[in-house]
Amino acid sequence: MTQEAEPKSARVVVADDQTVVREGIVMLLGLLPGIEVVGAAGDGEEAVALVAGLAPDVVLMDLRMPRCDGVEATRRIRAEHPGTQVVVLTTFADDESLFPALAAGARGYLTKDAGGDEIVRTVHSVLSGDAGLSPGIQRRLLERLSEAERGPAAPSEPPDGLTAREMEVLLLIAEGLSNPEIARRLNVSTATVKTHINNLFTKTRLKDRAQAVRYAYAKGLVRPPAG
Repeated sequence: MTQEAEPKSARVVVADDQTVVREGIVMLLGLLPGIEVVGAAGDGEEAVALVAGLAPDVVLMDLRMPRCDGVEATRRIRAEHPGTQVVVLTTFADDESLFPALAAGARGYLTKDAGGDEIVRTVHSVLSGDAGLSPGIQRRLLERLSEAERGPAAPSEPPDGLTAREMEVLLLIAEGLSNPEIARRLNVSTATVKTHINNLFTKTRLKDRAQAVRYAYAKGLVRPPAG
């Protein structure tokens, strides 16, 4: 019987301007299965440079840093190195900088007191294409986006050549559903959902799920909640 190979470890860079916090996170990550720390940065500029040189899978990004803050560093990393995902590090889950960071392309968030299991789950979640966001944060993000981007009336035909099924998948992404949840809702396989997502991202030139949510509102495909 062939033994299955162990999953590849996620290569991670930690960015935090507080030395004690940064070293503590690096130490914790070093004890976790499936995580390999490849670098640590003291500010956003250093984080961007490390990503350029090391091409990590994920950056755990503090938001409040000198020279270049976490939001700007996230924007630059996602634009220049789309193969690297960003997970925000916050002191509190309601940090006002969290939403700008998500809009800049961050795929998830962790509070700085998160446990090992939560860190591993979030890192591997964003690498698998899901958003590493709690339902509460997803709901608040959708509310923020609906306020900022009211969008025109819904088009009579799907935009950008999307098929009816791709539209369904897009709307379920906008609801905050994960790939397995979309698969169950549509009664298809997760692999099929990923194919639809890849196709709609290609047609719309979107890079991630956060952009897909904004796109859905901007195109009038999703109505802001009443009141």
